[in-house]
Amino acid sequence: MPGPILHQGATVQCPHGGRAEPSSAFPRVLVGGLPVTVQPVPYRVTGCALAPPPAANGPCATAAWSTASLRVLAGGTPVLLADSRATTVPSGTPLAVAAVQQRVVAS
Repeated sequence: MPGPILHQGATVQCPHGGRAEPSSAFPRVLVGGLPVTVQPVPYRVTGCALAPPPAANGPCATAAWSTASLRVLAGGTPVLLADSRATTVPSGTPLAVAAVQQRVVAS
């Protein structure tokens, strides 16, 4: 399904209020003046409020993306979209894209 391309400045969060940011971006392709993010790059999560063991299995520390664009690549790797799916570690919860640029769309 077509969706806006994620970039380094997109607001992505874990369900417990933590902010997720890419560990790196692809600097040769820009949207809104910021580098796009690609699938194999993990996201770091900071500020997660989920309790540590034994009360819960948190806080969220990283996230890996399982879906990305099927047609648009940057440097040979799929770009991430606003509807791409990611799972956090160690809690196993999904990330949510809260704000992203809306001008560049891919599928």
